[in-house]
Amino acid sequence: MNRKDFLRKGLFGTGLFVSAAAFGLVAKTKKDVLNETEIVGFNHIPNTKSETMNNTTLHKANTRGDANHGWLHSRHTFSFANYYNPERMNFGALRVLNDDIVEAGMGFGKHPHDNMEIISIPLEGDLEHKDSMGNVAVIKHGDIQVMSAGTGIFHSEYNKNQDSEVKFLQIWVLPNKQHVTPRYDQITLNIADRTNKLQQIVSPNADDAGVWIHQNAWFHLGKFDKGFSLDYKIKGKGNGVYAFILNGNVTINNQALETRDGFGIWDTETISVTAETDSEVLIMEVPMS
Repeated sequence: MNRKDFLRKGLFGTGLFVSAAAFGLVAKTKKDVLNETEIVGFNHIPNTKSETMNNTTLHKANTRGDANHGWLHSRHTFSFANYYNPERMNFGALRVLNDDIVEAGMGFGKHPHDNMEIISIPLEGDLEHKDSMGNVAVIKHGDIQVMSAGTGIFHSEYNKNQDSEVKFLQIWVLPNKQHVTPRYDQITLNIADRTNKLQQIVSPNADDAGVWIHQNAWFHLGKFDKGFSLDYKIKGKGNGVYAFILNGNVTINNQALETRDGFGIWDTETISVTAETDSEVLIMEVPMS
């Protein structure tokens, strides 16, 4: 399957209607309540073509969409809100990869989602979550949060602290089941368990390691010493892998990558990963159609 085919199928072949709400409009708030969303625009750099080969695509860190509102600085690997790049709609079922920094005491007001698997990975600080299911929780580095939006939910997220930033990844995966009952889950992992190995954080199986989602997808985090190498074997037939370099320099299948670069590869059974410096990597395996 060529790149254009799986981009088209990944976004439009699911019955997903792209609306303002679907793109996660945001509002700044300092109140400890679920406030209604205030729509704000996003700024972004000029579109840059993806470096796509036969079965790989490279997204350099400095070519991502850029939205800086002062209280929020977000970098978008894929098209999101007013950042639209037809070359970067998704990678198979991986629809959104946002790299967010939220100022002290600020956050995203109440906004809706439906029919999407939403995964949050805190990198620094404390992020407080509230939703229409009655959940109130704080997630921090080492935690993984998942929401199956299903038939529809409202939620808000804001920086719990008044004196420091919060940094986190928000990731959307297109589900393999529509209109499921909304669901929330959160776990705390031992960060030491990802030293020089891959720690599973997401899978399709509720009895497996990490959180689970309605999709044939597996996510892993690895923290590697310089010179460490491993091979990752694809688990699902027809799946591809999108690697996001959290920090350091890494080579994946002979492609040199730096901090915050993204690299997708498909039509392969394994990928090789080598840390050229001390590095941290997020590996996301997802269906390509």
